[in-house]
Parts: sequence; C-alpha cells; structure tokens
Amino acid sequence: MNYLIDTNICIYYLKGKFDLHLKFEEVGLENCFISEITVAELKFGAENSQNPVKARKLADDLISKFSIVPIYNCLSFYAKEKSRLRKLGTPLDEFDLLIGATAVSANMIMVSNNVKHLSRIKQIKLEDWTKPTLNLPVFGLGA
Repeated sequence: MNYLIDTNICIYYLKGKFDLHLKFEEVGLENCFISEITVAELKFGAENSQNPVKARKLADDLISKFSIVPIYNCLSFYAKEKSRLRKLGTPLDEFDLLIGATAVSANMIMVSNNVKHLSRIKQIKLEDWTKPTLNLPVFGLGA
C-alpha cells in the first residue's frame, strides 16, 4: 500500500517524535509520498523559522526522501468535496482538503494526526502514526 504523508507527520519526524523513523522503515520509504502542498508548507515553515538557513536544509533533505504527488489529478474531487462540506457547514482548511483529496484520488492511505477533520472527506483512508495503536485504516465518514 502507498501512503501520503501529511505535513504534520513530516514536522513530527523532523523533531524526532513518535519514533516515526521506525514506522518509515517498517512500511518502506519507497511506499511513502508527499503532496506538492506539503512541499509548499514545509518550505514556508522553513522560511518562517528562527533559523531559515538550517530549516531550509532540513526541509529540503526531508523532501528529497519522498516522491512528490502533483495535485492536478485531484482537483475535480477537491471541488466536489469542498462544495459538499461547505453545504454541510463543515468546511476544511484549503490545504488539508487538497492533501486529503490527493490521497483519495491517488488511492493512498493518508497519514496524519488530523483524523478528526480529514475523516469528513468521502472515501479517505486514514492512519495516525502518532498513536501507539495498530494503526488500522479509518475510512472517511463523509456521506
């Protein structure tokens, strides 16, 4: 199975939290991907940090470990989900929705600790690698 790694998981990894290096070894880095949106968020975080030079290198080194999934193929699904969620009065942050839509469109498991919000996306499969559980996929509850 392929995994789309959310920005928050990347940040936790950089901070050495939750033994994420072990999870990446377990599933194989070749099965882990990031969205173009995650690349943008990591680059912004580096520029906005206390030490942009050091943070840029850390971000670029991490980004280079993954294949990057473009968002173009998810845009129709994204638009439908954004409209559906807005009509329900439960909109999601734009970047979260784009990353989640990318996971659904690419038939990947979304790895995030933002399960509460992302689970509103139709057909999404989620795992939270920050929890010490079996990490069985949680499927989106969106109607």
